[in-house]
Amino acid sequence: MILAAAVPSGFSGHLADLGAGAGAAGLAVASRCPQARVTLIERDPLMIDHASKTLKHESNQSLAPRVSLIESDVTLTGKHRVAAGLADNAFDFAVFNPPFNPARDRQTPDPLKAAAHVMDDGLFENWLRTVAAIVKPGGGMALIARPQSIAEILAALKGRFGALCIVPVHPREGEAAIRIVVMATHGSRAAMRLESPLILHGPAGHAFTPRADAINNGLAGLFDPA
Repeated sequence: MILAAAVPSGFSGHLADLGAGAGAAGLAVASRCPQARVTLIERDPLMIDHASKTLKHESNQSLAPRVSLIESDVTLTGKHRVAAGLADNAFDFAVFNPPFNPARDRQTPDPLKAAAHVMDDGLFENWLRTVAAIVKPGGGMALIARPQSIAEILAALKGRFGALCIVPVHPREGEAAIRIVVMATHGSRAAMRLESPLILHGPAGHAFTPRADAINNGLAGLFDPA
């Protein structure tokens, strides 16, 4: 939901949700932005099947006409990418929540979960190369990742996206960030901004702050005016 909230409120273009899984982020954008079209892009046939079932669920019938599925590896290049349905300049915005656990971390024995959680070498370079190809000049992208990936993300964005806005996500005030959200504009040369953090919880208990609660329920965008 935090990733979906990085898409501007009122967005009415064509969104690519890369590595979409069952489609949670893309569908959240479709719900909050009623004029948006969304394409869910996922390489795993099992997750594509889950996404298809999600779209067929009675509760999603109002969204389904604006959502499509592509079964494809995000890292395809050139004519193979285009043949898979990811044409150049086809989208106005892209979002992705990549696998962000280093390979050295203890892995789950479940291969599906491992593929969803464990980062391949060069992941951000490979994914952002595709994002730069499929998003129109002046279009946007947003990703959510762990703070320790910031150097690799900035390196992969260089020369492709500018006007970066970075939002650190903290469990509570005074605690270190556990995620970062990066939004950027394709082809822009504007300077980077470090935005106000998103604080998830108050000083005690597990209740969400009003801002986090609104984001979690699709009632606000991450970059909406306070």
